[in-house]
Amino acid sequence: MATVAWFTVAIAGLIIAATALGLIRVILHLVAVKRTLGNLLGGVQVIAEKTSTVPVVLPSVNESLRPVREFCDTL
Repeated sequence: MATVAWFTVAIAGLIIAATALGLIRVILHLVAVKRTLGNLLGGVQVIAEKTSTVPVVLPSVNESLRPVREFCDTL
């Protein structure tokens, strides 16, 4: 009977080890996906900054064109 018990414990240990190995592989894949998504998010933020809307830039453009507007008003 002791042999059967030890055999059962050994098989259970192998199953647990295989499951743990599978879970570690899943965790490593999820870490890689998280890193990739972080890089992607950084790229999207850069694109959003580069393609910002006109109203954000408009006051500085208007200020730069003030001398032109004043000159045109004198004509």
